[in-house]
Amino acid sequence: MTIEARLELSYATPREDQRLDFKFEISLPGQGITVITGPSGAGKTTFLRCLAGLTRAKGFVSVNGRIWQDGQFFLPTHRRPLGYVFQEGALFPHLTVRQNLDYGARRSEKRIRNPRVVDMDRFVGILGIGHLMERRPDNLSGGERQRVALARALASGPEILFLDEPLSALDQERKNEIMPYLKSLKTLDLPIVYVCHSKDEIDHLAGTIIHMERPGAPMRALARFAEGRLF
Repeated sequence: MTIEARLELSYATPREDQRLDFKFEISLPGQGITVITGPSGAGKTTFLRCLAGLTRAKGFVSVNGRIWQDGQFFLPTHRRPLGYVFQEGALFPHLTVRQNLDYGARRSEKRIRNPRVVDMDRFVGILGIGHLMERRPDNLSGGERQRVALARALASGPEILFLDEPLSALDQERKNEIMPYLKSLKTLDLPIVYVCHSKDEIDHLAGTIIHMERPGAPMRALARFAEGRLF
């Protein structure tokens, strides 16, 4: 199982005399955690948004044999069986943790013909949020909010999970708090594409590392790991 992408995107910068041209052509493993890394402005988040359909690029996307985009065909984001966690968890502030998770599950039922069966009790246990279920987001720490955001993304029964620098808005103490929970995601039968530029996160999480140099430059596979060994 693999994620295949051949995408092109061009748009104007705030300076009217400049344009950014992105070209993404990559085959990613359909299992484990793939980390997309590289300098700021290289296009890491843009690539993730194009895969998710949040930013519309020209080209082809296929996830585990199912075509999401090809020529004139474009599966809208709300119909793609994916989970997406942004830099800030973007939880609904007026809902409790339990209600936020229920929203993710209901959204799956509406958008996906045959949603993946989700064992939410397992995810709640893995992420250690069982004691938070009746709280609202403003009564959670930054690390707790991100753990709830992960659980909500998983509640939708995704076939793939996108994480866009989920620790970047946290201080070091909160990063240390959530890292073990992110590592536990390796136990899931779910491909994860993780954008970051932190060496610590790469060292702890990456199964496959893809490096981006600059807009339009080829994406390079730096390394793959198996059972703790680099190959």
